[in-house]
Amino acid sequence: MPHIQVLDSHVADLIAAGEVVERPASVVKELLENAIDAGARAVTVEIQHGGMSYIRVTDNGCGIPPADVETAFLRHATSKVRTEHDLAAIGTLGFRGEALAAIAAVSRVEILTRADGNDLGVALTLEGGVVTGREDAGCPQGTTMVVRDLFYNTPARLKFMKKDTAEGAAVFAAVQREALARPEISFKFLRDGKQELLTPGGGKLQSALYAVLGRELALGMLPVKGSGEDAVTVEGFASLPACCRGSRNYQFFFVNGRFIKSRLLMAALEQSYQNQRMVGKFPACVLHLTTRLNGVDVNVHPAKTEVKFVSEKKIFDAVYHAVLGALEANAKPPQAHLDAPKKPAGHDTVTPNQTFLNLSSEEYRRAVQTRSQPKTWAPARPKTEVPRQETVRPVRQAGGVPLHDFARPTFPTPAPVKSRQEPEPVKEKDVPTAVPTPEPETVPTSVAVAEPEPVAEPVPATVKTKPQITQPEPAPQPEPEPEPQPEPEPWTVRGELFQTYVLVEQGEKAFFIDKHAAHERMNFDKLKAAGYTPMVQLLLTPVVFTPAPEEYAALLEHTDELERFGFSCEDFGGGAVVVRQCPDYVDAGEVEATLLELAGNLLSARRTDPDGVRDHLLATMACKAAIKGGQKNGPAELERVAEAVMSGKVKYCPHGRPVAIELTRNQLEKLFKRA
Repeated sequence: MPHIQVLDSHVADLIAAGEVVERPASVVKELLENAIDAGARAVTVEIQHGGMSYIRVTDNGCGIPPADVETAFLRHATSKVRTEHDLAAIGTLGFRGEALAAIAAVSRVEILTRADGNDLGVALTLEGGVVTGREDAGCPQGTTMVVRDLFYNTPARLKFMKKDTAEGAAVFAAVQREALARPEISFKFLRDGKQELLTPGGGKLQSALYAVLGRELALGMLPVKGSGEDAVTVEGFASLPACCRGSRNYQFFFVNGRFIKSRLLMAALEQSYQNQRMVGKFPACVLHLTTRLNGVDVNVHPAKTEVKFVSEKKIFDAVYHAVLGALEANAKPPQAHLDAPKKPAGHDTVTPNQTFLNLSSEEYRRAVQTRSQPKTWAPARPKTEVPRQETVRPVRQAGGVPLHDFARPTFPTPAPVKSRQEPEPVKEKDVPTAVPTPEPETVPTSVAVAEPEPVAEPVPATVKTKPQITQPEPAPQPEPEPEPQPEPEPWTVRGELFQTYVLVEQGEKAFFIDKHAAHERMNFDKLKAAGYTPMVQLLLTPVVFTPAPEEYAALLEHTDELERFGFSCEDFGGGAVVVRQCPDYVDAGEVEATLLELAGNLLSARRTDPDGVRDHLLATMACKAAIKGGQKNGPAELERVAEAVMSGKVKYCPHGRPVAIELTRNQLEKLFKRA
């Protein structure tokens, strides 16, 4: 057994850095927390190349005294914890004293700081955790930290880093979270010399929300304010049910000013939206919880993003009732904003916004006389003006048949359906004869044939049968005892349920086919087999939208794959994405929703192989191009979907859901107590 020994200090620092510093965003988060704890009122974050080569964080806080500058980079050195009793009630964001030591161990660090009351500041440089230079320097009050060449001495960590766009998006997300946590502080973020965020710092959460999340989401938010037991208060904003998003990336929870990830708070938020939001949509929120410092334990995770509550039920109830109260207070029917009715041509009245310069003298006199008369709200209506009688009854043709009868079934004429029905026992006199003599005129299908001539054999083209699989295949190995294959039972499309499920009858069985899932699989197989080279359309007006930082990073990280599928995505600045072209079957109004769904699939896939990413993109494309549930489709489309399922080509959708369920006649009779 090897001897037990104490690790070298540098190795110990690298191990600690692996827990605290995962990527450039971790560095920015720790430095921002130090700036907030120092009482800064303005913080500037600047990065280059995603933060891998350059990070600078400047604040106007209290600064570090000259005697404590070098001590701040030692492990477990902190000014925020004195005794063990302080750990039971932590009111600062940082308290472990490991952040600066861990950052300095894996990078080259420069610090310039001046404390309040000192005439000169201190400039200190470190490399790999070792001090390489110190000198006095003139600088404003506060601290400036510069981190260069992150992970330069740990190449094993470098291979896990993503593209600069993805790492920069993660840094941007960290700055956004701190800006929402502290609306009283002005945050500025610059990436590669471009300013992408600036919050006013006036102390109003709504202003910070507007600057961080954008105008559209900010206007779709409701103010939330409530309190619970044990001095728990909840304040912030939650989205209207109609403004819910397709993912949980817009849910921000803060406990005593600290951003956290909590399934408890997530469940309380979504429970308050029960039966008020669309299926598959998630509410957005920015909620600040304030509780007793000894009522929450923040020392349970190295990144300090998870906490434990002493009384989880009280926290759950406080969030649930606060959000539910805000939703109920806003529960009123939407207001309809109708435009003012247009005046008929030649009307003599003049509105306040109408100018008199365009009127003749005679029109001006008549207008003044009209305005001087008292208003009457029951003018004599012209006899020819009867607008309400136009759409009361459907317009009928000369024969009395309505032109638009909305009560007519989906399958209009019985003739095509009859040709697809399951064949009954055929009598020779009931089978129509194929006309042997070529005649220029044919009998239309709507005219009933009185006496069709009998034939010796039925016409097989009128029966839809399941295609045989083994018939076209040449048998590579001839079997000595070939067994006759049974004839496949014919099937018939009997109709459609809820404009979603196709009902197919086959012998003693009934099949319910999900037309969307089946068509989605058909598209997926077709696209995958063809390699998918889409037809693209250039958008007359490019689509610009602001996704969540994680979605933003996923889209820009896979721009090459998206280009292959017809989407041209570019960085628009400020966390926004601009789309200039899309596939021909995607409407311009669905571009944002499609790309957000693609980004969600890319985030949830967690795949590194190109084939896996490609399959996820193909599945999303197939879903968007498939027919939808609730959509009206003709008999030909339904039969095409049924053909793919009944032939065995389609069994599951690309996401693994079954496309059809089978119900036998015996099972159905058991439900009616007939068996």
